[in-house]
Amino acid sequence: MKRSHIIMIIMIALAGAFMIASVSDSSSYADFAEAFENPEKEYHVVGTLDRSAEIIYEPEVNPNLTGFTMIDNKGEKRTVWLNKSKPQDFERSESLVLIGKAEGDEFHAGDMLMKCPSKYKEEQKFEYIESAENSYNR
Repeated sequence: MKRSHIIMIIMIALAGAFMIASVSDSSSYADFAEAFENPEKEYHVVGTLDRSAEIIYEPEVNPNLTGFTMIDNKGEKRTVWLNKSKPQDFERSESLVLIGKAEGDEFHAGDMLMKCPSKYKEEQKFEYIESAENSYNR
């Protein structure tokens, strides 16, 4: 075999090993029950903010820590500590996706995605369509 063929085979093997390692390292979607069964693994947990519970954000103590309670899609409530400052319009979010790990009885998230409510309401959409049709028919 030529030296260039050997180098190509080694490069292909390294690329394959890198791809396998990155896939096994990536996090997956789960609920709190699964996340707490495997606390060493990172998960994406989808749920909603428990608006009846207190949101803890004390920027004078730690500006990069926000505490709150979230309810996952199966109805389980857990205390969550987000290692970021409190996002703008956090209380208005429709749903949350936490990215993190279970630690003890709490979920520690390094990142969070929020789905915010639409700025247009259904009534406004219908009013716009009706007014557009009326102005077109004139």
